[in-house]
Amino acid sequence: MRDSKPLIRLSACSSSYYWTELWKKREEHGYSSHSHLVCLLSSLCCVARDEPCSHLLYFARCSFSSWIKENIRKRECCFFEKGDRDDICKCGYSKTDHADQAIKPENFPGESWDINRHVHEVPSDAFGDISFGGLGQKTGKYARVSTDTSPEVLYQLLTDQWKLSPPKLLISVTGGAKNFYLKTHLKKAFHRGLIKVAQTTGAWIITGGTHAGVMKHVGQAVREYALSSSSMDVQIVAIGVATWGIIHNRDVLVHSEGCFPAYYSTDIKSQGQLSCLDANHTHFLLVDDGTHGKYGVEIELRSCLEKCISRKKLVKDSKVTIPVVCVVLDGGPGTLNTIFNAMLNGTPCVILEGSGRIADVIANVAGLPVTRVTINLIRQLLKKFFGEEYEDFTEFKIIKWTKQIQDIIKMSHLLTVFRVTEDSHGDVDVAILQALLKASKTNESLETEAWKRQLELAIAWNRVDIAETEIFTEESQWKSSDLHWAMSSALVGNKPQFVSLLLENGVNLRDFLNENENEKENTLCKLYNKLPSCFFLRKLVKRVQGPKSPMKQVFGRHQSQNTDKDISMTHVSNEVRHLLGSFTQHIYSNHLNISMEDRSTSSNTEAKRDPGRDLFLWAVVQNNKELAEIAWEQCRDCITSALAASKILKKMAEEGNDADKAVDMQELASHYEKHAIVDNPVWRVLICMIFFPLIYTGFLTYRRDELIQRETEKSEEMRVESPTESTHRTESHGFYPNNRKSLKPLSYWSRLVFLYSSPQVKFYWNIVSYFAFLFLFAVVIMVDFQETPSATEVLLYVWLFSLVCEEIRQLFHDPDGFGFRKKAEMYINELWNLLDVLSIILFIIGLAFRLTTNLFYAGKVLLCIDFVVFCLRLMAIFTISRTLGPKIIIVRKMMMDMFFFMFLLSIWVVAYGVAKQGILIHNDNRLDWIIRGAVYEPYLIIFGNVPTNIDYAEFDINSCSMDGTDPLKPKCPVLNENQTPAFPEWLTIIMLCIYLLFANILLLNLLIAIFNFTFQEVQDNTDRIWKFQRYELIKEYHSRPAAPPPFIILSHLYLFIRNVVLRRPPTKCKEFKDEIPQIEEEELLSWESLNKDKYLQSTQQKQSQSMARRILDTTQK
Repeated sequence: MRDSKPLIRLSACSSSYYWTELWKKREEHGYSSHSHLVCLLSSLCCVARDEPCSHLLYFARCSFSSWIKENIRKRECCFFEKGDRDDICKCGYSKTDHADQAIKPENFPGESWDINRHVHEVPSDAFGDISFGGLGQKTGKYARVSTDTSPEVLYQLLTDQWKLSPPKLLISVTGGAKNFYLKTHLKKAFHRGLIKVAQTTGAWIITGGTHAGVMKHVGQAVREYALSSSSMDVQIVAIGVATWGIIHNRDVLVHSEGCFPAYYSTDIKSQGQLSCLDANHTHFLLVDDGTHGKYGVEIELRSCLEKCISRKKLVKDSKVTIPVVCVVLDGGPGTLNTIFNAMLNGTPCVILEGSGRIADVIANVAGLPVTRVTINLIRQLLKKFFGEEYEDFTEFKIIKWTKQIQDIIKMSHLLTVFRVTEDSHGDVDVAILQALLKASKTNESLETEAWKRQLELAIAWNRVDIAETEIFTEESQWKSSDLHWAMSSALVGNKPQFVSLLLENGVNLRDFLNENENEKENTLCKLYNKLPSCFFLRKLVKRVQGPKSPMKQVFGRHQSQNTDKDISMTHVSNEVRHLLGSFTQHIYSNHLNISMEDRSTSSNTEAKRDPGRDLFLWAVVQNNKELAEIAWEQCRDCITSALAASKILKKMAEEGNDADKAVDMQELASHYEKHAIVDNPVWRVLICMIFFPLIYTGFLTYRRDELIQRETEKSEEMRVESPTESTHRTESHGFYPNNRKSLKPLSYWSRLVFLYSSPQVKFYWNIVSYFAFLFLFAVVIMVDFQETPSATEVLLYVWLFSLVCEEIRQLFHDPDGFGFRKKAEMYINELWNLLDVLSIILFIIGLAFRLTTNLFYAGKVLLCIDFVVFCLRLMAIFTISRTLGPKIIIVRKMMMDMFFFMFLLSIWVVAYGVAKQGILIHNDNRLDWIIRGAVYEPYLIIFGNVPTNIDYAEFDINSCSMDGTDPLKPKCPVLNENQTPAFPEWLTIIMLCIYLLFANILLLNLLIAIFNFTFQEVQDNTDRIWKFQRYELIKEYHSRPAAPPPFIILSHLYLFIRNVVLRRPPTKCKEFKDEIPQIEEEELLSWESLNKDKYLQSTQQKQSQSMARRILDTTQK
């Protein structure tokens, strides 16, 4: 009872899921002790809380050790028989390495030692982590395995226990086991190519694993990659399959419970006939047959393991298996047998010419007909490339090798020779992948299946360059439907370059997404069900599963993707609507999986559906920028899609709890805000404002003219097309010209009205009007400000009255139906409106003072101050300017910085001013001179106006008043008997120096630094903010009366009579249309597409000119 209490206490942090796992592990590994159970349960609790836990690490090691003991065996000799030496058994191990029962008496009547009978299997005692020390502290995994170990068990060890991802390619590197020389250019090409193919395809590299020969070169390549890459890059998997009995210093690897880690030292000098493990390999399988000092034990098991891996599926639910390629450097007769056997099994081989010995022999005869590959030719090549070793070759062996080389050459589809010169550096990775594609093409009976297999391999390897040069050639003919599976694989596998390549080579997004439309799940729905782990997927799973209990909410994330119900487009539509806002419509209808309208309007839906938008949304919700960029290029309504993406990403960033992902979402949202901004030149409009007769010459194009021209072109195209094509075009695009009234050209009067009622023209006329108003205002206050208002001044008052009326109209103008309260809040929140209200209030107060005799001059002063406010209001006009608009925003930010800076500056000003005033002046009761001395003079000191009354040498008694009775002079400082200042000169000068040091040097430079920081911080986003402000300005002038002030008062008078006197209801009109005719929609989409292309072109140009891109291009060259 006492032992169960800890379990009861720990049960509060577990759920039924973890209890199930606990008892499952208990049954699997036979854990019965209380400590094991507590350790296991504590580990599971740490997993649930995402906390680091020592129990978790201990449990993982216990679990691994138990699995090894149950599945992995070693071989050891059970019968000692004297060999060449009395203390050495025929197995190669010494007498002390044998168990007691293996040592028999000398007179023991037994048979001779036999490896098949006298070597038996026992649980392995060498496994765990291996640390090589030295630079970088390289750590790998290792296990001692028997020669009879099942390849399936070894594959399970690699993937399940050592957590390696299944390979997309298996590269078996073989060749010379002894050290050999590689030319520098060939070594660099081999290292670069091997690492590139492993990194890009996710391949496993299998070698002999020792620090010699070709294995050493592979290790050096892995080491160079590790030193030049960051921890975030892809890890290269290099698996060494070596013989246990030839490993030097292997005793440190032995421990009954495993080593975590075992510290292995590479001691080449003392290794003798043995070999050291290569420190740059990541995993080791040490094959044991129970003997010591015998090489080649691992060959058979390595071959079986490679065959086992080659039978595994490349991708789930795929017919294509994991491809295997053999890369050969140098090598002797054993390597020749390896090549021959590999090619008999259908494994392609890549021979590196120039690496030496048998590799060069094969490379020299690879291009020759079989009849020319004679025994004499092979004999000459063997003598040339093997040197002194040739003397040991018998005639029988040469004949045998000649026959093998001839058979190898006959299988030309499996043989690839890589040649490189000092002038022309080839790519080993391309040669390896081309060899695999060549082999797969020849092995297939059907050509279409061959191309499909090649494309599937290229996608799995994520090698677009291979697909472009080897697959998408003139010989291959692809239909859109033939590439749909590839498109789905590239999207789900997050391979944006392949998505772009497939689109370029004929994939139709509409056909792709509409595939299987009549089934329960179409392609788009399947894509949402295969979303990678992301915030949007978790929200969809919650919608599918419905409400959960509190305990399920805690642990549900471990089973979030294992729901019984599939995600439907209804769930997606509801979640997207939640992110965009309830004011939007459902993007996917409940009755039709992929539609924008009801089923009754399905014919129009097909025309309006944008497959690029659907794919763009799928990429955006998973925060995948690269895929989203490609899909956005395919969108018809690109600007709306970009704005919707920005809204969705910002909403997900607010609701998510991952700070790093939230930052990424905010950055991507800002990115698509930039995508939604376009420009339109208006210089033709400006010219026509002044010379309006130009509108009748075709100088200015009206939209009606474009629509008429477009309709005419379409009508001509339809006449040329055949009736069948015409019908198909009409139905697919939803365009029915016969059912729509033909457009008529604009009349002369309509052209004039449309010109001067456009927002651009209204804006520029208001600019002219405002400058005229300021000029009139300046003339009145400087030249013509009389006691009795003149005609000019009266015109100024009328002009201002028209401005007041316009502000009132803006306050009450509510086309969107917000209500007066909401409209008033929006009005007040705008800075320029506050300046308008302030300027109007000051003008009214100044006018009231001006009309009275006593306050006449005060009224003029207020009007002069008001003129300053009106001039500041002029800055709002320049927000339309691309040059001045951003600078105004920066000025506003800097004004806020300066406002807070003044608090800090005022501390020093007041501190110094009060101290100075108290030291110099005694009891001055004049408030104006006190403020002047304590605040004004210290402030002027900052700008270089140093006072003269703090220094004896510059003191002038005539410049001050002794008793402070002269209102025009300051009071004299305290004087002594000889009429000289009595204050301590040294103190006042020191105080001035300290004040100048902090206020003039430190604080002012701090202000400059703050301004610089603000400028740099705001500059990147200023352009985008300015464009939104310009949009608001255009929106304002869209609803503004056409006439500028003061003539705008006529429009206000008309509105007053109509709405107040006659009480007619206001005209129900919205500033922007909710729906537009299809012909106009097509024009709008064409315009957006044009600007999108311009934007993408400018972006690509900037990227190509960037320093990072130039460095990358130079590196690749």
